[in-house]
Amino acid sequence: MFKDKTIFITGGTGSWGYELVKQLLLHRPKEIRIFSRNESHQFTMKQEFDNNPKLHFKIGDIRDREALIEATEGVDYLFHLAALKHVPVCEDQPLEALKTNVLGTQHVIDAAIHHKIDKVIYISTDKASDPANFYGLSKAMGERLITHANTLHANTTFVCIRGGNVLGTNGSVIHVFKKAIRQNGKIGITDPEMTRFFLTVEDAIKLVFKATFEAVGGEIFIMKMPAIKITDLAKVLMEASGTKDIEFETLGIRPGEKIHELLLTINESNSAIVYDDRYFVILPDIKTEAIKNQYKGYKKVEITDYNSSQNLLSLKEIQSMLAKGGFI
Repeated sequence: MFKDKTIFITGGTGSWGYELVKQLLLHRPKEIRIFSRNESHQFTMKQEFDNNPKLHFKIGDIRDREALIEATEGVDYLFHLAALKHVPVCEDQPLEALKTNVLGTQHVIDAAIHHKIDKVIYISTDKASDPANFYGLSKAMGERLITHANTLHANTTFVCIRGGNVLGTNGSVIHVFKKAIRQNGKIGITDPEMTRFFLTVEDAIKLVFKATFEAVGGEIFIMKMPAIKITDLAKVLMEASGTKDIEFETLGIRPGEKIHELLLTINESNSAIVYDDRYFVILPDIKTEAIKNQYKGYKKVEITDYNSSQNLLSLKEIQSMLAKGGFI
């Protein structure tokens, strides 16, 4: 699918972007363009990929519609990763989140339609499901824009992929906990009952590719992800470090935070199907012939919601996941 193709990645210098580029190169594309605002991250990434001639770095911002249209000329596939992602930042500066996560996403759609890009893959988050904060709300609006774009009778296919937290990404709780453990102080947690969905970045990108290959347009693919109690994650990291006498300090829930995250709501379950053992798929309200043909015969989802308090991993399972990701 990607052989000899030109691929464009917005926000490609983050943890998702690194792994996405790494796995895309195995498919022998013609070119991968990495579009982001951070010059130093681009320089570092270029060095880490040994100045691979297939990688082309472009400084730019998805808020700039004209620059984005210019940068995407000749592109076949577009992965849209760029976003303001930190909940407190988006709560404090909602207008900035709106500009990037909503207007920026519309600019991506405009550029894709302008150049007749084959497929756009929008990476969303569990926080877009029944959003309780501005980050989640802005990503939910992005999902709506992407699914609606399939009704515009363009030559581009648009698809959403919704997942939870990826282990070890920038700002990850793992880095925060490991720093606290090294300093032999207290581990700050917002609430002792808090749970989250987690997956390794390698597995997340593999699931992204699966949806990319098989989506026909307008769907929201929902990764089935294991859930972890945050205090259990901290306990495994503490045991692996060999450090003792670390105490938990309850800090209280920050504005916009939930105790448990949702990947699928009650309302969404009404139009969702069980795709396979790794995905649910929310089908669009306006069903094209391609959607009808692709999903004919699939079973409807029978759960009312899918939240991170369910089917929690054991300490041993968390340890295995962290070892697989190289965190312990």
